Amino acid sequence: MQIRTEKIRHIVVGSGAAGYRAAVELRRSGLSDMALVTEDRLSGTSRNTGSDKQTYYKLSLAGETPDSVLRMAADLAAGGSVDGDNALVEAALSARAFYFLTESGVPFPCTQYGEYMGYQTDHDTGSRATSAGPYTSKIMTECLERTAMEAGVRILDHMLVIRVFVRQNKVAGILALDLTQKTEPVYLLIRCTDVVLATGGPAGLYLDSVYPVAQHGMSSLAYECGAAGQNLTEWQYGMASLRPRWNVSGSYMQCIPRFFSTKEDGSDTREFLSEYYKDPAELLTMTFLKGYQWPFDVKKIRGGSSVIDLLVYRERIMRGRRVYLDFTCNPCCVPVPFERISEEARIYLSRAHAMQQTPVERLRKLNEPAVSFYLDHGVDLDREPLEIAVCAQHNNGGVAVDANWESSVNGLYVVGEAAGTHGVTRPGGTALNAGQAGAMRAAHHIVLKDRKGGRSFCERQEMEEALMKDLYDEARFFALIPETLHGKRSVTQLHREQREEMSAIGGMIRNPDKIEAALDQVAETLHHLRDIAMVPETAKLPWFYRLRDQLLVKQIYLTAMLDYAQNGAGSRGSALYTDLSGEKPEGEMPDLFRCRISSEATPNLIQEIRWDSCSCNITWRKPRQLPDCDYFFENEWTAWRKRELRD
Repeated sequence: MQIRTEKIRHIVVGSGAAGYRAAVELRRSGLSDMALVTEDRLSGTSRNTGSDKQTYYKLSLAGETPDSVLRMAADLAAGGSVDGDNALVEAALSARAFYFLTESGVPFPCTQYGEYMGYQTDHDTGSRATSAGPYTSKIMTECLERTAMEAGVRILDHMLVIRVFVRQNKVAGILALDLTQKTEPVYLLIRCTDVVLATGGPAGLYLDSVYPVAQHGMSSLAYECGAAGQNLTEWQYGMASLRPRWNVSGSYMQCIPRFFSTKEDGSDTREFLSEYYKDPAELLTMTFLKGYQWPFDVKKIRGGSSVIDLLVYRERIMRGRRVYLDFTCNPCCVPVPFERISEEARIYLSRAHAMQQTPVERLRKLNEPAVSFYLDHGVDLDREPLEIAVCAQHNNGGVAVDANWESSVNGLYVVGEAAGTHGVTRPGGTALNAGQAGAMRAAHHIVLKDRKGGRSFCERQEMEEALMKDLYDEARFFALIPETLHGKRSVTQLHREQREEMSAIGGMIRNPDKIEAALDQVAETLHHLRDIAMVPETAKLPWFYRLRDQLLVKQIYLTAMLDYAQNGAGSRGSALYTDLSGEKPEGEMPDLFRCRISSEATPNLIQEIRWDSCSCNITWRKPRQLPDCDYFFENEWTAWRKRELRD
């Protein structure tokens, strides 16, 4: 085992859209003593995920529809459990972040006069959404990467960060495993004063997941060093294809495909939606609406399109069958009676000139790139069905941050999906804007602190040397843990089993009793990990750290879910908590879907959780309100000069 050491003042961890934006902002602001550290710059969610028309949410920049920063901030906060200062920053920096992306080369469409028009998405009150197509976040990442390289950002690739070191609640360094070394473990210890975590959501938590295989997440970096999490119970679950992993939202549903299921061997084909929807016109309408109302929402399980998610879950999880979307044939294998579907669906399809005979023809008219995507990945929607499941898609919660995207640990900033700024529900596409706004905000705060000299290496050489030795000793102790393993089960096998269990008990459907039992098992596995796990070779060493991260995060998230259920808050957002005293959707549905919907007041509370030596401490608080700014120009100008050290 080797441990190399280096001193770099400012570190960004992660090479997605948020990570690159933070790195660019730091470098362009004059901070040269910085680097971006990444497990694999070609991996991650930003570069490898999307949907039919991946959405970027921004301030309205076209037409006569009125909009404002405060109006957008109010919409961002309307979903509940959102801190107002975060919402205001995301709205205020929206246009600036968007135009930076266009100037960096992201091809967002505009009118011939230069207006960036938009469309309305879920939970939006205007038409703020835009898109560069199915690969919006991939294109963003590539353009930002090019900008970062042009700015001279140093990139340390193939480095898996496994530890953030903290002294007196201040960031002191990080430890990374060199993934290029296959014969002997080699680590890099970096002494630093600021870390921007852009590691994405906990993508390795679920088996039924739309996160790309190349995305793992490393949220435990923040929780283990003392940062608080918030709203960890709040996820988005939605239908996605399994091979490739891709969201089947929007156009994929608006073209009204056929749902069917089979036994594991492919026999016994059934159109199971018709078991619930006795009226074919209602089945067609709800399938169309699923495109608007994706992802799953407990408020839409009684008379809404989220019943479809429950039916898919019942078919796949409870009946053990495989579920497919068929774009070659209409539901019930008959022509769509457009005159009988809802007026909303009929008008939309008519205006889009998408009233062809088959779903794939309608999809091609609505969104040709959505068809081409699957063809590029070896799936011809003109000929074959698409296997799907209800999958984990996005974590709305995450690490708690202030208005500068700084966590409760001084010098630890968290941006992108790893930051918990979204609350219970949010307008579609806000995640991409939040990642850009949060990254800009974090970088600006680091620049201000650097300008004031507030975060620097120790002034006395002997103090700095003593700290480096202390960090080295801790790094060596941490790196030696895998060498003490003497179990018989591979870390990759354990990793898969944990993901299977999380999908079964901590996904869209949550049973408090099963969660409590699973928590006991997670604690037992963590405690006896050295006796259970086996790392057969150095090449498998990264999986030990991923497994350890997965177990810690799973314990924290399940604890948050159990606490939420025990507080009697009821089902909300994209999570249904089984409650036999509640109601269940109409029709013949299992008791597993019986629940109570949370009251309107419940979303106005934020659950915070801190991990401390294998246990979790939980508190609840009200969200921070939208700031009351003094918009009198001279007063704000004076405050700005003082804040920015201009005077």
